[in-house]
Amino acid sequence: MEPYILAIDQGTTGSRALIVDHDGNVRGRGYAEIRQHYPRPGWVEHDPLEIWKKTLQAMEEAKHAAGAADRDIAAIGITNQRETTMLIDRRSGEPVGQAIVWQCRRTAARCDELRARGLAQTIRAKTGLVPDAYFSATKLEWLLDRSPRLRRMAERGQVLFATVDTWLIWKLTGGAVHATDFSNASRTMLFNINSLKWDDDLLELFGVPAAALPETQPSSGLFGYTTRGIPISGVAGDQQAALFGQGCYEPGMAKATYGTGAFVLMNTGEEAIASEHGLLTTLACTASSKAEYALEGSIFVAGAAIQWLRDELKLINDAAESERLAMQIEDSGGVYFVPAFVGLGAPHWDMRARGMLIGLTRGSGRAQITRAALESMAYQVGDIVDAMIEDSGLPLLELRTDGGAAVNDFLMQFQADITGVRVSRPAMLESTALGAAYLAGLATGFWQSRQEIESLRGASRSTFAPRLDTTERQALRLGWARAVERARGWLVEQQ
Repeated sequence: MEPYILAIDQGTTGSRALIVDHDGNVRGRGYAEIRQHYPRPGWVEHDPLEIWKKTLQAMEEAKHAAGAADRDIAAIGITNQRETTMLIDRRSGEPVGQAIVWQCRRTAARCDELRARGLAQTIRAKTGLVPDAYFSATKLEWLLDRSPRLRRMAERGQVLFATVDTWLIWKLTGGAVHATDFSNASRTMLFNINSLKWDDDLLELFGVPAAALPETQPSSGLFGYTTRGIPISGVAGDQQAALFGQGCYEPGMAKATYGTGAFVLMNTGEEAIASEHGLLTTLACTASSKAEYALEGSIFVAGAAIQWLRDELKLINDAAESERLAMQIEDSGGVYFVPAFVGLGAPHWDMRARGMLIGLTRGSGRAQITRAALESMAYQVGDIVDAMIEDSGLPLLELRTDGGAAVNDFLMQFQADITGVRVSRPAMLESTALGAAYLAGLATGFWQSRQEIESLRGASRSTFAPRLDTTERQALRLGWARAVERARGWLVEQQ
């Protein structure tokens, strides 16, 4: 049989695996959901052992669907939910407790303290990030502070810090490799994106022992071999992998991924642009020790808002129904939905914001609320696109989209309308997993160059051109801005 690349995409709600052939075609798929744990309001956890079990399940399903065996796998690429934080016991090889998920807000007060101490600028200059509970540093600090015994073990290198990619590499290699790539490291708030090293000052600030940290290296390159002898040669955080998978290799190219959250990245090349509009500066995927950068805007709740309508409010039976309902009406009837369930991400960065439905009248029903939830994704992406254009000084002629919600034609058209930018959606929406596959294949010679990969992306794309005139667009955006302002600082107001 011809060789394949196995791509693992371990996400917030499930583990996905793809078998990809040399022509970029997906020959087999596997998927398994993982449970979300909410021990307290605002807290979110995962079971690391379940992540591992479900990832193995997805891998086996994908191989079975493709009729492939381990001997047919040329390399493995891994992409993952970023910032999620866990500890590994080096001796047993097992996790220590639950993983704290990127969405978890338990360390919000600590981030408030860092800002109050005037440390935000120092952190931003080194990491490109803002002090927020989203990132790994305060999560790891919280775990170590809860147990003096764990802290002592971490200082001796007996307890290890892991993001999800590190955990999967550890398990796949039988505990032989404790590593991560630059893109995942850049999301920890402990990694200096200028020197491409763990930052001693930040380690001291958060009380993180260097002995507990994984080795770091470029996204495309050999990380190690699985216990079955397959090279792991591509690793990247999910959003950087999607940027790579969408072929955004040149400065000014941007993509938006609509998943549980939504994430917008713009390639800025070799320049690390410091945002003045609430965006993050992060590392993009690279196959060399030379840094490439991106501007990023992170939205905490996107597709999760549609899940909430389905699971909690019972307004819809499935995600596909949201599109049908939205298209039954001409507009949302003045209803705005701000899905700040766990605060607001870029460009607002308000951990105290909470969700809001506003503009309701007696005529508001399930169609209006559902449409407003879909529109909220586009509004949030629109806020970030505006900030990127301002920060970079680069025109954005096209926004490339992917992720589960990108299949929704109503959302894609509204996204084009509300940003005034052409939206381009590929036939293959699994750009994140494909990005991991491409990174792994480049490192092993499965593919020879980025140009060869770009040729695989194909011409089968849907394009959505803006239809709204400027006056109507501005009126809708003004209503959204007013709704966001009312959702901000909610928890502070209630104290």
